[in-house]
Amino acid sequence: MDTVTEPEPLFDLEPAQAAGPDFAELAGLPFDELMAPDWAAALAGVEAELRSVLTFLAAESAAGHRVLPSASNVLRAFQQPLDGVRVLIVGQDPYPTPGHAVGLAFSVDAGTRPIPRSLANIYKELASDLGLPPRIHGDLGAWADQGVLLLNRVLSVREGAAGSHRGKGWETITTAAVTAVVGRRTAEGITAPLVAVLWGKDAEGVRPLLGSTPVVASAHPSPLSASRGFFGSRPFSRANALLTEQGGGPVDWELPAVPPQLRPRSLG
Repeated sequence: MDTVTEPEPLFDLEPAQAAGPDFAELAGLPFDELMAPDWAAALAGVEAELRSVLTFLAAESAAGHRVLPSASNVLRAFQQPLDGVRVLIVGQDPYPTPGHAVGLAFSVDAGTRPIPRSLANIYKELASDLGLPPRIHGDLGAWADQGVLLLNRVLSVREGAAGSHRGKGWETITTAAVTAVVGRRTAEGITAPLVAVLWGKDAEGVRPLLGSTPVVASAHPSPLSASRGFFGSRPFSRANALLTEQGGGPVDWELPAVPPQLRPRSLG
């Protein structure tokens, strides 16, 4: 998301979630259990700040405020290895509608209907850019599995209150995350292919952290700004071209018609 917050549907049912730790339990877990091992090593310098934010979320929850996404998803962006990141897409903060936020910027749970309008615009541009069919679901997990880091600048929100967890410490942590991604681009003298995709002014705020990383920038896909430079920006083909120029392989941006968690189980 970005500073522009569009209304979201009010009547979606939140999908069932597997039982997991609450925020108080999360704050007490060993650091290397919170995320992939290489992310834990890279973010060790902000461990105290992360634990402080998680303690704040536990207090929010104890006070009766619903925090989104769930504790089991709040650090989902760091579950895939840092070493595999090759495209960085920066968002603002999670969707404030129950059932939408899943810990990946712009993505929603596979069962959410209708999908948020910013994501619908992303699908329109994907179809225009690469000719790929829009999906009725909003699960972008297949992108994350290929090394697309869908990172919000702020990783939590109070239900119904967009931007409510800004200034609580997340910015320090996500700044460290972007710095870590950029730092491994030239680690040990080997340049790892990397492209940053920046949509909107909040995303543009990380540009000073990117160094020589190639950037694809445009307006945000929000309905209020998509027509002012997002549509027609061809971010997906441009990102792939930049990856190829650096000696990397392209991302397969086509999402599955039916995400894994919605596929019927085989009877055989």
